[in-house]
Amino acid sequence: MKILGNEIKPGMVIEHKDDLWSVLKAQHVKPGKGGAFNQVELKSVKKGTKLNERFRSSDSVERAILDDKKFNFLYEDESNCHFMDQKNYEQIQISKSLLGEKSKLLKENMEVNVQFYDEQALGVDLPSSVELKIESTDAAIKGQTASSSYKPATLENGIKIMVPPFINVDDKIILDTRTLEYVKKIK
Repeated sequence: MKILGNEIKPGMVIEHKDDLWSVLKAQHVKPGKGGAFNQVELKSVKKGTKLNERFRSSDSVERAILDDKKFNFLYEDESNCHFMDQKNYEQIQISKSLLGEKSKLLKENMEVNVQFYDEQALGVDLPSSVELKIESTDAAIKGQTASSSYKPATLENGIKIMVPPFINVDDKIILDTRTLEYVKKIK
């Protein structure tokens, strides 16, 4: 499906220069002189390389049509994460390098959407938030203003994030899976 250069948005997958590219960032730029363009940061789905490209509104690119299927996360080994189709119980494996940091957020029996292009798994959409436990964090410093002071914390899966000063070790929190940011504390 053809789309114009100014319609490219983050999260899309496009066909460009004989490869599939995932759109990481897209910024509409209108310079003082010349025509407006869309400055796009792309990541190759197959190779993992990055590319910055300018698309004018008159340019057209092919948007890749992806199939979404629901899978349950089963387990992970050294290099792969294993998933099971909910309908036919077929199992697939996806490389951890393709998933990146998302692989650390997977929990047993978690329901995810796996995106396919020509029967090849390209990525995994996690639920928008997950519940995790704080493994370690610094003590809150007395007298800091509560408005902007965040402190570093390490989660049970090893991911490091910033949390408000009232969060302590062993607290359970909700984490946004898209931005890897603290959402709220669970009582």
